[in-house]
Amino acid sequence: MKIYLATDHAGFKLKEEIKHSLLNDGHDVEDCGAFTYDESDDYPDFISVAAEAVSKDPDNAKAVILGGSGQGEAILANKFPHVRAALFYGSHGEIVTLSREHNDANILSIGARFVTAEEVRRIVKIWLHTDFSEEERHVRRLEKIRTIEEAL
Repeated sequence: MKIYLATDHAGFKLKEEIKHSLLNDGHDVEDCGAFTYDESDDYPDFISVAAEAVSKDPDNAKAVILGGSGQGEAILANKFPHVRAALFYGSHGEIVTLSREHNDANILSIGARFVTAEEVRRIVKIWLHTDFSEEERHVRRLEKIRTIEEAL
């Protein structure tokens, strides 16, 4: 599985740490930027690249995207077909576990200003190693989302 990473300046340092951690764990990682720290950059320029990649291959790709709050990044990512972006900005990891088990989230958006590098490394591992439950009620709900998405 390919894992895409993307951020603007607010998550740049954290993205670099996550990238090294994922590579050290043997993951296939593609960095979609930002490639240098530039406090005047705009998250849509980078997040859209990762979201489009996941959109084109939602069963075989995931992304971790970062921004100051992670909110705008998740909103943007969820504009792409077949993307289900979930938001994490601290606290316990149950929310990311549920995002995978119940919603089959394929993008994790992180509010970089609200988390530590250690916390994010732990959360990303949990998220990547949690499978979709395949429970009928969750499958049914995702199918309803797909139907709505196709009608738009």
